Amino acid sequence: MPKKLVRLRTRPSRDGTEFVYMLDYVDVNGLRHRVSLGHADSRKAELERTQKERELRMGFVEPQSMKLTDFTEDSLTRTGDQIRESTRAEYAAAMTDFIQVVGDLDYQSIAHKHAERFLQARLDAGDSAGTVAKKIRHLKRFFQLAVDRGQLDQNPLARIRQPKTPKKKVRVYSRDECDRLLRSSLEVRDRWVVQWDLLIAFGLVTGMRKSEMLNLVWGDIDFNAGVVEVQPKTNSAETWLWRVKDTDRRTLGLTPAVLSQLADLQASRPEGYPYVFVPPERYDQIQKRRAAGHWTYSDSRLKVINNFRPQFTAIRKRAGVADGRFHDLRSTALTNWFSMGLKEYEVMRLAGHSKFETTHRFYLAVADDLVDRARQASDAALGPVLARTWHAPQFDPRNEEGQRAQVLAGPTLKERGRRVSNPQPSDRQFEDVVCKYLSINVLRL
Repeated sequence: MPKKLVRLRTRPSRDGTEFVYMLDYVDVNGLRHRVSLGHADSRKAELERTQKERELRMGFVEPQSMKLTDFTEDSLTRTGDQIRESTRAEYAAAMTDFIQVVGDLDYQSIAHKHAERFLQARLDAGDSAGTVAKKIRHLKRFFQLAVDRGQLDQNPLARIRQPKTPKKKVRVYSRDECDRLLRSSLEVRDRWVVQWDLLIAFGLVTGMRKSEMLNLVWGDIDFNAGVVEVQPKTNSAETWLWRVKDTDRRTLGLTPAVLSQLADLQASRPEGYPYVFVPPERYDQIQKRRAAGHWTYSDSRLKVINNFRPQFTAIRKRAGVADGRFHDLRSTALTNWFSMGLKEYEVMRLAGHSKFETTHRFYLAVADDLVDRARQASDAALGPVLARTWHAPQFDPRNEEGQRAQVLAGPTLKERGRRVSNPQPSDRQFEDVVCKYLSINVLRL
């Protein structure tokens, strides 16, 4: 264990009834210092001792005073290429909004109260709870990095509570909707250069993200093994820089039908076009932009195919599917894997999720019949008992006896209450129908 460079001492008051802590250390020039801390808080004193120890060991230079705008630029410069361009833009936008609310203060003066003021101001401005929560996360990261870099002792936003956001329901396309999407995409194959039917089928089979599919090259597909490799791309003469989200690479299986369509597509492509789903016309345009220096890393995620969303929306509407995004093809694939018996860890690996919580959302989407199953279990256990207790008929709408019980049971509780308080002429019609049904069944008996 290294020798302590800074030690805590105590200095008693003149009357001997109280004491204060002091730091005892030798600086880089060999001069001894005994600095009174002016308090008797042992925990606070140890934090100050640790900070001074760090300063001496690292040749610490007192952090400069910086406005939040300069602090933001300094932090992003230090972070460099560790984050995506799109993430960098989101971080910068969050800090810009923060400055608009609290002012361009010195970053060392930011306190918990500033975060609370910002949170409420953004909610009052109409931002959703999810948007505000995301901005708070970005701001927390800024100040946590400042702590890690020795610029701050503690994160001033560490204890700020993010607004609660409702959990989003996972959108899963039904089998019929998938069939209609594929048929609709076949009908517009000659309308656009993108082969949408193969792209949609590929997403349903592999569960890959849009950017992962659009950045596939033919070398990623092994036709003999029937698999596709999701892996990053380097910046070369033929390919542009692109990284996989969350994981470095993963391998996914392809069905015979998809492999057959891929083989046909490859045979129809001219030489010199490495990307699977990027048409030659679009590839030539991107290469010109790259040569002119107008292609960024963010473009490799967002601008590989022009008008991507409007084209998919047109296909979806043509198919008569009410709502849904292209990304929901991935959700559909993951829930299908769960429904076929794959375990959560297996789906997590195939999906390329870095967090188990993300995968668990799709597992819950498969188990969304929980309420129905719980109702059935309760009815199976207590249904006969409750029926005997209240002399109520057991109702099962799936058979004739259950249908008869439903009619015999008469109006619902809500309907009974309505009839007592507000009788209608139609009530007599319902009673006539019941009587007619009973007479028919009496004759049958």
